[in-house]
Amino acid sequence: MRQPKFYNHWVLIIVLALVSIGLVMVLSASGGMADYRYGSPTKFYLNQAVSVIIGIFSMLFFSVFDYNKLKKFVVPLLIFTVLLLISVLFFGTIASGARRWLRFGTFGFQPSEIAKITVIIFLAWYIDKRTSKIKNFKEGLLKPLVIVGSIVFLIFLERDFGVPFLIFLLTIILLFVGGANYLYIIFASVAAVPVVVYVILKEPYRLKRITTFLNPWADPQGAGYQLVQSLIAMGSGGIFGTGLGKSVVKMLFLPDPHTDFIFPIIGEEFGFIGTMLILSLFIALFIFGIKIAVNAKDLFGQLLAFGITVMITLQALINMSVSVGVLPTKGLPLPFISFGGSSVLVMLTSVGILLNIGKQLRYEKD
Repeated sequence: MRQPKFYNHWVLIIVLALVSIGLVMVLSASGGMADYRYGSPTKFYLNQAVSVIIGIFSMLFFSVFDYNKLKKFVVPLLIFTVLLLISVLFFGTIASGARRWLRFGTFGFQPSEIAKITVIIFLAWYIDKRTSKIKNFKEGLLKPLVIVGSIVFLIFLERDFGVPFLIFLLTIILLFVGGANYLYIIFASVAAVPVVVYVILKEPYRLKRITTFLNPWADPQGAGYQLVQSLIAMGSGGIFGTGLGKSVVKMLFLPDPHTDFIFPIIGEEFGFIGTMLILSLFIALFIFGIKIAVNAKDLFGQLLAFGITVMITLQALINMSVSVGVLPTKGLPLPFISFGGSSVLVMLTSVGILLNIGKQLRYEKD
């Protein structure tokens, strides 16, 4: 008997590499804009650095905190998350027409980010607790969808479509992997289509995003401006890029290039090689995360590790796809790299949980 390879080492190396790249790129992408707006080229970089430091401490804490103890906090965590999401609707800060942030002085937090990991912990606990009933329609589909749906609805009221979309995908995937009846899952997925269509048609700007995504060059100075600038940045980088700090598009052409559209800046400054490096790191993270999930000692750990791994890599895939025009704009940051304290804190905390699962892998035969 032998213990599986310590995949934790690779997960940690990959995550620290992504975080380091993120800090460098936030400084590069935001320097000119921050200097223009606030007179300080390091404003966003320093904020991100603080969030990364806090996130690393959180990651280290949860890497030694037994993940099975999380079961005791599922209900309080659900209640806490719902209360935060409700608080945003009443006391949240409005930015770009959306009310998604709670601010406490200079500190701001986006509760929808914590909702992602809350849903994963809840579903892993729920499926583990009801393994014998998971193929039942009521227990295996209706109950978890009602609970997750409540969270998704609250986030949707914040005028956020990307996070609800991601959470719904995670829910469907986890229920499928957890053994729920695939016919019920297909039914739920099909039933969601008219809801999505209604949501898109109800808000003109969402419909505009779809039509713009199909042909951004039809309105390059209007609705298609952001995607066009993103594509220009990607194309300008060529194979090897223009060099660190030498992006032209970030100089007030691409709006907020340090946030959701930081990937095109990487493409411009480091070219095809740079974008493939980022993609390769996320693929490697997915592989080692799945290895941890497969070798976890119990079902709760397997589902938790799987959910965290899929959350990170699926969000990364969606973000990169949006940046190159493969998907319509979703408003999801690139994990560990995009500017955003809430995102990097939750992602690093999630990795801490994944590392703790990796420390307790079961034994397998040679």
